[in-house]
Amino acid sequence: MRLTTKGRYAVTAMLDLAYHSETNPVTLTDIAKRQNISLSYLEQLFSRLRRAGMVEGVRGPGGGYQLSRCANEINIAEIIAAVDEPIDSTRCGGKANCQNNQPCLTHDLWMGLSEQIREYLASISLGEVLNRQPVRQVAERQDRQSLRRVELLMGQEPAKTG
Repeated sequence: MRLTTKGRYAVTAMLDLAYHSETNPVTLTDIAKRQNISLSYLEQLFSRLRRAGMVEGVRGPGGGYQLSRCANEINIAEIIAAVDEPIDSTRCGGKANCQNNQPCLTHDLWMGLSEQIREYLASISLGEVLNRQPVRQVAERQDRQSLRRVELLMGQEPAKTG
């Protein structure tokens, strides 16, 4: 199965949002900087995520985005589907026209794999991934790096970390 950057970036951005919006809305600019994703690409993804009812915009000072539901109520397959990313291991896109407009010899095998992947991703919530210690450690590291960049831009000596 090949998951393109659209699906990967959508899940990454939603994890970042879930982690950082626990207290305040998060701007797409902040997500773009932390995750090294183009702001215009994030805008496109979040337009689709908003239409799918997973995020909502908050206007005004201190505005940005926040999850529209609890992170435990949003599964990974839902995020991938919201950005029109197929979960498909076949060469034919599941159309069964792999060989002379007919299913190939291994079509059912790859269809079964696609279903297993879809079921696996549907069984994992955004909240479950967020609660994994390695994920939280990466988010904390990214926050420290982001803070250092801001300090350097402002001409301050970066704070020492233990």
